[in-house]
Amino acid sequence: MNDETEPSLDLPPCPFLPVPEGILTAASVQALGEDRGPDFYLAALNYAQSLWLQGFPARAILLMNRAMGCGLEGREPVLMQWPLPYFGMVWLLRNCRPEQFIGNPRRHWQHLATRMSGPRAELRTWRAWACWRIACIVRPDDPADEKQIAEEDVREPGEETIADRLTLLGHPGEVVLWREALEYAGEDP
Repeated sequence: MNDETEPSLDLPPCPFLPVPEGILTAASVQALGEDRGPDFYLAALNYAQSLWLQGFPARAILLMNRAMGCGLEGREPVLMQWPLPYFGMVWLLRNCRPEQFIGNPRRHWQHLATRMSGPRAELRTWRAWACWRIACIVRPDDPADEKQIAEEDVREPGEETIADRLTLLGHPGEVVLWREALEYAGEDP
């Protein structure tokens, strides 16, 4: 996902992400080094909002993906104020303007889910499938990568399978949050 648009500063902030005091850069998350705990989570959400406000929705999605991959247990205070950004994903997909590059989020999450590696790979895979499902609802005209599905025998999971895996691997209450985000995704904007 690459952004090809010029920054636009007349965008409303995403109500599901913190609003930083100014424009952030990659240095705001790089300064944390290898830490993938609460500080990184909050920094990634702030940077995602900054990218969104600068007119880069695809890059904002990538930062929300990074936040969702943090090594949190689910009871950290930052999650009480800023839950996993499932609602933020819905809001961003809905509010992206036609002139902004967002690519094909459905295909992005399909590829992310099927090529996951590194720490917490299984959990991150199922969170990617959870976001894939959101994209399928909000942007139903975005096609899947049918070539990958055929060549790699990829099976797109149903909602119950995703919910079962998030229940097993995710944070307490994560499935409820995701299902509420799915409802929000299906509502008329």
